Amino acid sequence: MTNSQKTNITTAMISIGALFVAISIAIVGFIPPSSPFDGDRALASIEYQLSLGPRVPGSPGHAQLVEWLQDELEGQGWDTHVQEAVMMDHPIKNIIATRGENNAAGPWIILGAHYDTRIYADRDADPEKRGQPVPGANDGASGVAVLLELARILPEDTPGAIWLIFFDAEDNGRISGWDWVLGSRAFVETLSEKPDAVVIVDMIGDADLNILMEKSSDQSLTSELWEQAAASGYSNHFIPLPGRNILDDHTPFLQAGIPAVDLIDIDYPYWHTTEDTLDKVSAESLQAVGDTLFAWIVGQDRTD
Repeated sequence: MTNSQKTNITTAMISIGALFVAISIAIVGFIPPSSPFDGDRALASIEYQLSLGPRVPGSPGHAQLVEWLQDELEGQGWDTHVQEAVMMDHPIKNIIATRGENNAAGPWIILGAHYDTRIYADRDADPEKRGQPVPGANDGASGVAVLLELARILPEDTPGAIWLIFFDAEDNGRISGWDWVLGSRAFVETLSEKPDAVVIVDMIGDADLNILMEKSSDQSLTSELWEQAAASGYSNHFIPLPGRNILDDHTPFLQAGIPAVDLIDIDYPYWHTTEDTLDKVSAESLQAVGDTLFAWIVGQDRTD
């Protein structure tokens, strides 16, 4: 098969997937509400996070970010606290911001992102840089930026309960003495009730953003989000094709029987390298994810 034939087949698959999403929208009748999400403001949040330096657990930048996140969330009127735990002998600090009550008035939705950065840039093309920390503009800061902007704009009277969780210690698997998703594992272990839906945002600021349907994610919830993205005009970023099976902060929720989705563009060429810097992310990509999540959340009183 020639490269031209492969390209034609891929294009046809994307077109068919987009058609299915369009049909679903027509049936469901999604009308995207106007979103006040500000992608430029979210991008500025990434720039600030990078100014703190590496946010590796135990580092000064990590401690400064914990304090800043609490101040920002409390300043927006969210009830905020730090969940502390120990995982694999490492202190964990998850920042949890809540609004509303877990009752029948609406769903209990958790939005999550990890705020830590990787200790070593072990995928860097330059072997001499593989011992350096990852700056984490996309891998860490982008998800935080989207959640912070949503914290600013989500209506206080949104039905049900919304929790914004900034997970610690997600990103240091394959390093001696560490593992992946330690913060989200610690959080799920404490749950006595199950939320209705969990959406994790991770590496969603890539200037060339292409989010595929992560394979292990809850299929029904995935369909809802992709339909909403299409209704909001972002089918070019939310690609209606299956992606890989990824271990991420949604995994502990799935293992506990909780519907969860991972929004992630894993095909990011600067992943776990020293080149994961501000120039590799864009306000447009942050806008696409923020608008989609805002419309989906505020529309829950219509769809539930």
